[in-house]
Amino acid sequence: MSATQFLGAFNDNLFKQLLLLLATPTAAAIAAGASQDRQAEAQIVFAAAFLLFSGFAGYLSDRYSKRPVVVLSKVAEIAVMLLGMVGFFFYEYIGLGGMLAVLFLMGTQSAFFGPSKYGILPEMLRSADLPRANGVFLMLTFLAIIVGTALAGPLLELFDKRVWVASLFCVGIAVVGAGTSLLIRRVPPAQPDLDHSWSSWGVSRDIRALLRSDHQLFWAVGASSMFWLVGGMVLPSVNALGITQLGIGKGRTSTMAASIGVGIAFGCTLGGYLSRGRINQKVVVFGAAGTVVMLAAMCIPSGNNGHLLGYPGSIPVLILMGVFAGMFVVPVQVMLQSRPPREEKGRMIATMNQFSWIGVILGAMIFKASILVLDATSIPRCALFGVTAVLMLPVALFYRPQDQALADD
Repeated sequence: MSATQFLGAFNDNLFKQLLLLLATPTAAAIAAGASQDRQAEAQIVFAAAFLLFSGFAGYLSDRYSKRPVVVLSKVAEIAVMLLGMVGFFFYEYIGLGGMLAVLFLMGTQSAFFGPSKYGILPEMLRSADLPRANGVFLMLTFLAIIVGTALAGPLLELFDKRVWVASLFCVGIAVVGAGTSLLIRRVPPAQPDLDHSWSSWGVSRDIRALLRSDHQLFWAVGASSMFWLVGGMVLPSVNALGITQLGIGKGRTSTMAASIGVGIAFGCTLGGYLSRGRINQKVVVFGAAGTVVMLAAMCIPSGNNGHLLGYPGSIPVLILMGVFAGMFVVPVQVMLQSRPPREEKGRMIATMNQFSWIGVILGAMIFKASILVLDATSIPRCALFGVTAVLMLPVALFYRPQDQALADD
């Protein structure tokens, strides 16, 4: 399951970062009025697929065994990556708008994959092992994000208008991922008699009742949403800082973006270790506070190109930001997996996905609005990190999950 997730996350993030970089203009292009930052459009299109299909995907993952849902999702990934290769081949004709349609399909495939890939973990593992297992699972996920994000810039610079050649690699990775999914342990359906209703496409009646009765779950969903709202702002902010403000090119900008993933991979492992056998409130609070501090450090204007840290100084700060973010998210993820009843875990994960991607959409909208304000006032792009720090601050100040020992079953 971890190998399957690693390969899928790699493809998702390589493809998405390619489009985000294509959507990020240089300072000269903005000054000439020849281009505008369209990263928010890509983020919204990708997130919209999750909003539309996560609910039904959660229903399928509880109604049927999660393993075949995972396998079919990975087969669909092959088709989407083939379509993406064709899209890059004809990019001169279809442009970014045409590729956004492919991005939507990739988001749809990932939406069906999500509830089963996280929901199957508590079905395969003891509850007490979930913190460490999630630490490893999320570490590998963010290692995939590192590799995919870091490769995007050099591939664009290397192949220029022949990116479709590089996307052949994505097709191969999708094929290997479908193969590893066949090795996942078989698990029985969680609720084979679950009836379908129109509420299955949104937040089902059972999950709404569960969230009303369990305030810890309710606030965990909110914390997860804020994590992804921040993520929805940070990645395009890094791209805007590197390409538009610092002018360091797409290759080194992708290195900056990937450095966050390096930190998150380590932070997830550390968070899983510190939370072993329990949900640890101190880990969550420390992670949230550290994330806010690092975001604030990234927004200081000064020095060359109006940014105090510049390219070399940003790398360690972005790594630390990732470490703190990884520590924050692991206990939240474990709570969302461990607290729901067995027959509702898939739909709970689907609900988490829906609200997380609402966070991504809100983050993209705030990013777009912030870009318009910055362009109108000539404030440097690094101010975007200050906006994100302000948004994350209430979580650091007020979110306090309940310390909880996990059953050794």
